[in-house]
Amino acid sequence: MNEEAIDSIIESNPRLRGARHKLEAMQPGAYCIHRSWGFGQIKDYRQSDNKLIIDFDEDRKDHAMDPIFCVDKLEVLAPTNVLVRQYTEADHIKDLIKNKPADLIVEMLTHAPDKAATTGEIERALAKLLGPTKYKRWWTATKKLLIKDPRVATPIKKTDPYLLREEPLKPEEEILEEFYETKKPKEKILLAEKLYQLSENAEEIREELPKILETLTEAIQNTQRLNQADRLHGVWVRNDLGRHLHEDVETLIPTSRSIVEETENLALLAEELPSAYHKRFLDLIARTYTNDWEEVVLDLLKNSSGKFVSESMSFLIDRDSEPRLKKTLEQWLDEQSLKGPVIHWILKNRNSKKFKGLVESLISPRLLSLALYAIDYEALHMVGSRRIPLADFLSDDAGLIAELLEGASNETARDLAQTLMLNQGFEELTKKSLMARFIKCFSNIQSLLESNTQQKEDEKLIVSKESLEYRKKEYEELINVKIPENKEAIAVAREHGDLKENSEYKMARQDQDMLLARKSQLEIELAKATVTDFKEATNDVISIGSVVEVIEDSSGELHRYAILGAWDSNPEKNILSYQTPLAQSLLGQKVDSTVMLDIDGTQESWTVKTITRWLDQ
Repeated sequence: MNEEAIDSIIESNPRLRGARHKLEAMQPGAYCIHRSWGFGQIKDYRQSDNKLIIDFDEDRKDHAMDPIFCVDKLEVLAPTNVLVRQYTEADHIKDLIKNKPADLIVEMLTHAPDKAATTGEIERALAKLLGPTKYKRWWTATKKLLIKDPRVATPIKKTDPYLLREEPLKPEEEILEEFYETKKPKEKILLAEKLYQLSENAEEIREELPKILETLTEAIQNTQRLNQADRLHGVWVRNDLGRHLHEDVETLIPTSRSIVEETENLALLAEELPSAYHKRFLDLIARTYTNDWEEVVLDLLKNSSGKFVSESMSFLIDRDSEPRLKKTLEQWLDEQSLKGPVIHWILKNRNSKKFKGLVESLISPRLLSLALYAIDYEALHMVGSRRIPLADFLSDDAGLIAELLEGASNETARDLAQTLMLNQGFEELTKKSLMARFIKCFSNIQSLLESNTQQKEDEKLIVSKESLEYRKKEYEELINVKIPENKEAIAVAREHGDLKENSEYKMARQDQDMLLARKSQLEIELAKATVTDFKEATNDVISIGSVVEVIEDSSGELHRYAILGAWDSNPEKNILSYQTPLAQSLLGQKVDSTVMLDIDGTQESWTVKTITRWLDQ
């Protein structure tokens, strides 16, 4: 585009004034990347209809795009960008990828701002260069090379960038200097770990090893600044380095076993450990709790998340504990105590050769019910807008809903569909997609979807902020306290013998029905709730947020009522929900209006005398 064309675009769209440099970069021959269309090359600008002509791939050549609409989605790449060089210097880049991976990263850093790039920035570029799957293995191997590369300063913490050094420097020298200088115990541990990764035979640091071990042990014993996971991590790093000097590092104080034995919350310890140490932690558990290690690992599994779930499953199976594990998973399903991360693992591995025999009996409508509950629970308690892995997996696996619904009755499928529609862990479009899968299996659910849509339109609840918070607290107490307590009561009662004659079990089940019914009711109400602050109320017409005085015409008696949100009723204080018959009769009336009310079967006329706002009281 020439200056005249850019001036014209900005004149007609002043908001693009700040994006002038982007428009100026959109020149024929420039390579670009589009958020949806991917990598391409600008071939021309057609001034007659203000369109960029871009080749994206063989099937999308000469694609016309309006620069006004793609300025926020299209990034013009510099000639030095590795994605561009993949086309302009194809043989060179291919050789670096295959034979000189560290050199490729060095070249990327050379052309990066400040000669630095975060792990995320590098990974995003590699994913586009090598593909979303292939790059991961390539990058894992390359990171190990970069640690030993004197040209690159690799990050100690995940948030640190990769830096291109001004002058090559032996990594061991730089790390040792930082190791002795830092006063932070956790940073010392990370630096020592890096030293271990660099020095496979410790020749480069052999003279310093005694001092390193002494310094590291002092850092580990700083319990005020380290949690138990940090300390255990530090012990393992020290022991790895110490093997070059000591025959039995397990005797060095503090020992890894001593840290486990003095830890009250092993689940928290497992969660806070770096994932690379999960298997080592499980081995330590087995050595520490020689008689009941299975029980300890199963308890950890029940309350764990992420990679630790997978590591625990493999650990138990590799130690011939699959029968015990299978029985435990079936018990957790029966007790409705399976947690989201374990459910996610079961669903992911339902077709794997190694685990199919373990999990195939768990794939059922009941597991789908627990999955939806786990997703809803996480959505209610999560901070920010991060993704819910189990929800994403349920959405992405097109055949999963059908598998889980196999054998379900119409009533069960309908209940599950209703639960899905009320679930807070899915976006509306995702819910519709999942509902389509339900309908494919059970066509009668279509009517539920239609009635739910109409219900959302017709049955919104206008509520005050205070009453909404009260309902939310009640819901949280249900799912965090009362329902878990009830599940525990059911489990205890189950142990008392024959369920047909077990009154405690029957009572606990009845309590469960009431609790789950209340939970369902609250979910429906909370889904309908729309918060108001009553500011829209006026002194002219009775509305939600009004305080009215009315005279009972037959007796001359004056009555005063506040008409507030659906959950604000308090008859003792003359506060009415707008949904009550009396409030419904008054809404929309003006001063001196007369309304007919049915009072205990008798028609009475009441006259509106005053209208004021609740907020002004």
